[in-house]
Amino acid sequence: MTTFERDATGLRPPWPFTGRQDELELIRGSVAGGRHGIVVTGPAGRGKTRLVTEAVRGTDCARATGTPETRDLPFAAFVHLLPDPVSLHRAVQLLSGVRLLLVDDAHLLDDASAALVHQLAVHGRTRLLVVATEGTRARGAITRLWTGELLPRLDLEPLPREETAQLLAAGAGALEALTVNRLHRLCQGDLRLLRELVGAVREQGLLSRVPDSDEWEWRGPVPVTPTVRERLADLLDRAGPGERATLDRLAFGEPLPVDADTLDLGALEVLEADGLVHIDDHGTASLAHPLHGPVLRSVAGRLRARRLARTPSDRTAALETESATLARAIAETDVRAVPASVGEWLVTEGIGIPAPHAAVRARFARLRGQLREAASWAREGLRTTPEDHACHLELALSTAQSGEAGRRVAERDDMERVRTRGIGWEGASTQTPGRGRGVPQADGAERGAAQVGGPERGAVQVGGPERGAAQADAPENVAAQADAPENVAVQLDAPQNAAAQADRSEPVVTRTGADGSRAPVLPAAPQDPGSAVRRGNPAGRGLSGPAAVRRQNPGGSGPSGSAAVRRQNPGGSGPSGSAAVRRGTPGGRPANPSAEPAGRPAPPDPDTPTPCSAGAATWWAAARGDLDAALEAVGAEPYDAVRLGAPERAAGRLTGVFAAHADALAQGDGPALDRAARALEERGFLLFAAEAYAQAAQAHRDPGAARISRTRSVALARRCQGARTPALAGLVLGELTARQRQIVTLAAAGLTNRQIAEKLTLSVRTVGNHLYGAYTRLGASDRDALSCLVELPEAQPV
Repeated sequence: MTTFERDATGLRPPWPFTGRQDELELIRGSVAGGRHGIVVTGPAGRGKTRLVTEAVRGTDCARATGTPETRDLPFAAFVHLLPDPVSLHRAVQLLSGVRLLLVDDAHLLDDASAALVHQLAVHGRTRLLVVATEGTRARGAITRLWTGELLPRLDLEPLPREETAQLLAAGAGALEALTVNRLHRLCQGDLRLLRELVGAVREQGLLSRVPDSDEWEWRGPVPVTPTVRERLADLLDRAGPGERATLDRLAFGEPLPVDADTLDLGALEVLEADGLVHIDDHGTASLAHPLHGPVLRSVAGRLRARRLARTPSDRTAALETESATLARAIAETDVRAVPASVGEWLVTEGIGIPAPHAAVRARFARLRGQLREAASWAREGLRTTPEDHACHLELALSTAQSGEAGRRVAERDDMERVRTRGIGWEGASTQTPGRGRGVPQADGAERGAAQVGGPERGAVQVGGPERGAAQADAPENVAAQADAPENVAVQLDAPQNAAAQADRSEPVVTRTGADGSRAPVLPAAPQDPGSAVRRGNPAGRGLSGPAAVRRQNPGGSGPSGSAAVRRQNPGGSGPSGSAAVRRGTPGGRPANPSAEPAGRPAPPDPDTPTPCSAGAATWWAAARGDLDAALEAVGAEPYDAVRLGAPERAAGRLTGVFAAHADALAQGDGPALDRAARALEERGFLLFAAEAYAQAAQAHRDPGAARISRTRSVALARRCQGARTPALAGLVLGELTARQRQIVTLAAAGLTNRQIAEKLTLSVRTVGNHLYGAYTRLGASDRDALSCLVELPEAQPV
């Protein structure tokens, strides 16, 4: 009979070893050559044993393990390596001939065994690999291994989110981004708990397939398995006066103010002393571990849960606060992580969130480079409001810049024929995730006039009919609300137009291909790249910023509640800058045409590309490898041109760090590009920083500086959840000329030499010559290898 190591009770094979490459190399180096070994410490479940086992795989290694039951038996851990009886002196002599000794669970060794390990470290003839668990009392002889500087110590940090995603993809299959985030947050680096939860979720049928995807999602309560209950026994078995009631109240309402009217202060003091409750600097109390709240909610009865749960009005107010916080961070061009737990809780519990909040979350995640997470937030909004334009736009933008675009560009020829020949989309599917509702799309100009959403979109409900309203005119709901008669555009320092300018742009529609995948139907590329900027802006001033956010202002009154949002008069004479707000310009379509104010210009021609449609078209053209079409489609987001390598198109239209990036790229200044990349990284724009470093690698004249920039770019790009953009493709395409990169990208996308020649107006022979030169520089034998070379190597799967 065959069983699997450390999993004999469940008869399930262990997950493949994934991640921890730096730690793995450090341990291997510490037990090689003239080194004496290393001590690996960390909390239980952190993966210490699996890591050291992988490090010594294939080597001649003796192994000893401490156990609680043998802590009083001399040399119990070494009984298989030593004769009985034996003295400490003789034991040291016998084991000095062992080249490598692995001591696992050293904190459980008896006194004699701990002294033996210490003496072996003092003598230095045996290389030692010692594993001990933090938070437990270990023998003094063991702790003096690192405090006495006999051996170096590696304190194992929690597995990063990116490596947790890799581990889940390898061991559990494809999970969508919010599910990965939830598991990573609940487990806090405890890999045994991670596997336990994944197994329980599978066995209880809590995983459901994401519509139009091969990924799975987990929504609903946390399964309280016997293992989970055993781990949290100290939490679930609290019997002190008021302790369990205080824990339950926090589980359903955290964070709560430390107030005698709200919480039992005596019980709270005891719980804080036991490490179950955390009190922050602002005097609010919350549970100490992210798993505590879901487990307490899961074991609460229905009546108790109904009594303690937040009311719908409380949820609405909390979501509005979170939306305002995220919008303010975008306006200030600082998208570093912001705590926003209410929206996450509503999604993970399966309650749902309003589409405007989901659009803000999706935009914030996309600007951070978390592309798959952005797509997941957008899908959550579409579940609540299937026609929401802002969520459709965010889904299109995040998909076009990620690896998902690679699956969908296979339909590029069909979509091109539809646009050029005027074929309608009557049979195209526009199913929205989670709803299965379809809307036939019109042909030609009528498609641009299709209405997305409705007047009720601003009142999406969460948790009950009184949850009310997404407050279309409040500054915190800056996700696109398409139906007000007047828009306000927030001009920021970054270029990504992240709020849906729904009343001025075509709806993002989708089409189902032969393999069941969906891709947006792209609008035609603009004939005049500047027209999208000049529309509705008589002064001809371009918008800049990563989130040119549009929101309604039906009454024309100024926004309130956010210092980062300021009005500007229609003539453009008001304040400008990173957080200046421009009042809606002529051209916006109200939801009710009859309510249009007198003297207002007629709606724009639906065939004219709008800033939003151009933004989606830009990145889907880039995903197809057609950089010329992508640049032609750049509209109100000038920073897109910088990211695509054409900074001259953004001259004078950017400010702050984005202007610095554009200037450095225009001058080909490698050090300046490195500085811009560092500034972008410090502000949380990881994907933009990765692209800037990649451009710096091409600009540097010093090969050493180019290698450093390339390494930093790859490291950041791997944190961007499978990002695939032209700048990152340059990491692999190396020193190819601009024309060679263009041709290689098209060839890797599947175009023949003749198709490439027609697209670029070259001869077939010229295309062949460029490809031959590219093969030589890349070390490729034929075009079949190009699809691998233009992909970023080892990109994280989720």
